[in-house]
Amino acid sequence: MTLVFETQRLLFRLFTMEDAALIYTLNLDPEVTRFTHDPITDIEQAKTVLEKTILPQYALYNHGRWAVHIKETGEFMGWCGLKYRAELNEIDLGYRFMKQYWGKGYATEAADASIRYGFEKLNLRRIVGRAELGNTGSIRVLEKCGMTYIGNEEVDGYRVRTYEAINPFVR
Repeated sequence: MTLVFETQRLLFRLFTMEDAALIYTLNLDPEVTRFTHDPITDIEQAKTVLEKTILPQYALYNHGRWAVHIKETGEFMGWCGLKYRAELNEIDLGYRFMKQYWGKGYATEAADASIRYGFEKLNLRRIVGRAELGNTGSIRVLEKCGMTYIGNEEVDGYRVRTYEAINPFVR
């Protein structure tokens, strides 16, 4: 296990190809993928997501979506992290957790830690977070992390609220 960082309650590690079953299980619940519009239908698709989307970010940008585990028990709860979106030329904050972990402050803790890591360790200048208009839980997370609302827009064919965080130490 390659640990990237930790918080008071969470561990963040790099995904590996051996994590396909975790990705698949995370995406089985339609409520988890309700606002992401990208359910994973089988283990082969989970492997493709790891191979083509998640793992290349680590090598290319030294960041990505990290596997998140409960520190106390080691349970996998989902992912959180930063992703470079070339088509928008920006760093995107994202998170996805199994439903049993919702409403416990984990998403805010993970998102806030990912922003801090991006600013303090990677010297990123700007991080963007988006949530579909009806996704009040994710909107709340972005606001609790101190991100600034900059407006509504259409991204990937969906109406979203867009937030940003600017690193005060990088120009």
